[in-house]
Amino acid sequence: MKTKILIVAIALTFIVHGRATAQGMPVYDNTNFVSLVKQLVESGKQTAQLIKSVKFLKDAKDRIEKVSSVVRQLRAVQEIGQNNQRLISVMQNDLQDILNSPYIKPEEISRITTSFENIVQNSLETMDFIDQILSSNYLKMSDAERATILKQKEMESKEMVSGIRVKTKRYRDIISFRKMQDKINNRETEY
Repeated sequence: MKTKILIVAIALTFIVHGRATAQGMPVYDNTNFVSLVKQLVESGKQTAQLIKSVKFLKDAKDRIEKVSSVVRQLRAVQEIGQNNQRLISVMQNDLQDILNSPYIKPEEISRITTSFENIVQNSLETMDFIDQILSSNYLKMSDAERATILKQKEMESKEMVSGIRVKTKRYRDIISFRKMQDKINNRETEY
């Protein structure tokens, strides 16, 4: 009986073995492996170059922002200078005409002069402040902070120019009104 079991076991082994496929040893294609390594090395080089390019672009962006900040500061200072020039022009021309008008009363001259002097004094203080900001690294400010302050001073300068124009127009209107009033009061009546 032992022999019968052994024969059946061997027969089953051959039957089962005949249907199964052999796995064998894996075969590697060395050319594909070498190609993969080359691609990985090339990819690493491209990544390193990309990182360098990103750093270069970031540095270029920082430099452009610094130049842009300096240009904004320069424009603000230029605008403030132009506004101060307008103030001086008004002081030289319009104020002198207003003060020399026969329709301005003597007690008004000091009040007019004081109001214009306050504007000019404020303008001079602004110029001194700007000089401090630009020349002495005012409290170690960044370019952005300096540009913000200069922009604020530019707005104040525009407001001063606007204020002096309003004052000049108001005094010219007063002179015009008094001149018309004088003509009406002093006209000869014809009958």
